[in-house]
Amino acid sequence: MEKFLKFEHTTNIRVRYADTDKMGIVYNAEYLVYFEVGRAELMRHYGLPYTKFEEDGYLLPLVESYVQYFSPAHYDDLLQVNAILKFEYKPIIKIEYNIFRDNTTIAKGHTVHSFSKVGSLKPVKPPKIFMDLVKKLESN
Repeated sequence: MEKFLKFEHTTNIRVRYADTDKMGIVYNAEYLVYFEVGRAELMRHYGLPYTKFEEDGYLLPLVESYVQYFSPAHYDDLLQVNAILKFEYKPIIKIEYNIFRDNTTIAKGHTVHSFSKVGSLKPVKPPKIFMDLVKKLESN
């Protein structure tokens, strides 16, 4: 059985007119933007905004993304973006996303990120600031 630590947070996003296509529905690539918002708010919620990674000389480059679409979203819809990070004590992190409007699943998917130092895209071990957060959450 693999050991992992679960981080989870939900944030709301209001669909902007600019997010929609000629058919009046959210353009497919916008869901990756919504994933990014969910990921940023997840990390901020746990006290580790992306800016802290950069200040410490680390980046989280995207190495994989996947989106599955279920139901269209439209201008002015209020969407809930649920982001779930299951940290498996590896040099990569996978974040799963579920996007809902009320109780309807709009889309779901995931992104995979590696830890790297600024100036190099080579994967490195998770940085101390991240592992400090993991230790703090494990103790709770």
